[in-house]
Amino acid sequence: MTTQNNDNENISDGIEEELLEESRSTGDETEAEQVSDDPVDMLAAAQMEAVEARQDMLRMQADMENLRKRLVREQEKARRRTLERFMGDLLPVRDSLERGLEAASDPAASVEALREGKELIMKMLTKVMGDHGLQTIDPSGEAFDPEKHEAMTMLPSPDHDENTVIDVLEKGYQLHDRLIRPAKVVVSRKP
Repeated sequence: MTTQNNDNENISDGIEEELLEESRSTGDETEAEQVSDDPVDMLAAAQMEAVEARQDMLRMQADMENLRKRLVREQEKARRRTLERFMGDLLPVRDSLERGLEAASDPAASVEALREGKELIMKMLTKVMGDHGLQTIDPSGEAFDPEKHEAMTMLPSPDHDENTVIDVLEKGYQLHDRLIRPAKVVVSRKP
């Protein structure tokens, strides 16, 4: 009987080996069967995956850093181009101011001619600033707006409604809807 049991075991072992060889030759193994059950092999495979993942992460970090640096360079170039364009537009105003100073040093220059020259220069400067999006805030007679105006003082006024701008001490400016400098104003209050 023991001989018969041994024969049965040998037969079943032989069948298992044949089935295993068949599956290897046909390529029906799954990945789980391909990976050895040996813990050392599993550890080595996990370490390889970790090394690859770390290398991928380092490559991504380097790419992100390069992208950040490129964006900073491009932003700086754009800022310089904008500033160069603005300065180029201001140069004619500066030239006119120089000519005006030279004309003022001439003893034959009239006050009226100097005043007209200053008015032309002011128009040029206002146009250049307007072309670049600068708007003047001159709120005389308007209701006081703390978002755009800075109240320097309040005066009683029977001629104006309460919280109305009576006088503008210094005009304000905004650039593309962003306040650069609030208008400094005198505001009315009830007598």
